[in-house]
Amino acid sequence: MGSAVAQALSPLSTSPPWRLIGLARQTKPFTQFSVVERDGRHALRIEADRSYGNLVHAVAPTRELRHLAWRWQVEQPNAAADLHQRSLEDTAVRVCTMFDQPLDQVPLLERGWLHMARLASGEAVPSAMLCYVWDAHLEPGTLLPSPFTRRVRFLVLRGPESPLRQWADERRDIAADFLRAFGDGGHEVPPLIGIAVGADADNTGLHTLAYVSDLVLAP
Repeated sequence: MGSAVAQALSPLSTSPPWRLIGLARQTKPFTQFSVVERDGRHALRIEADRSYGNLVHAVAPTRELRHLAWRWQVEQPNAAADLHQRSLEDTAVRVCTMFDQPLDQVPLLERGWLHMARLASGEAVPSAMLCYVWDAHLEPGTLLPSPFTRRVRFLVLRGPESPLRQWADERRDIAADFLRAFGDGGHEVPPLIGIAVGADADNTGLHTLAYVSDLVLAP
């Protein structure tokens, strides 16, 4: 692994430069993250129990690092989740890419949402975020916006046919995936500014457990 890649993304951890970030003024429990040994490898254990949370790693704005690879598995899925509905929008595990899309490429109403989200949270909320998810119902390849905001879009990589408690390997061209998800706002890929790993079960009120390992961001 080259030095530029090593500097771009530190190993999965619950300490800096990884930061736990929740919702603006979050009062509900935070999703629990811990580093464990799983099948002979270091892995991030992600447990959501009526909770919400992300571990976020900022990246110096770049267009050069365009491939993201990782391994993941789900031990306990969320059978009640439905990414189409606000009241049931939960994910047992997600790996998200965060982009600094120019505001003139963001529809006016969504700019207003983005402004309010940044004010309420005090965080540099990305103007576009694509989350790769493992879903209990949707077929792999399904692409859909979050029911809360079109600034977040979901791409299902693993669906109901994927076996539980087994590692699955992923490697994504994040630039190509961005254009597929956000191509309606332009044909240029904006700088990548961060990676997030998380899970939530706050809307369904259930419990999920998943693992992520070997997360690498590369040219």
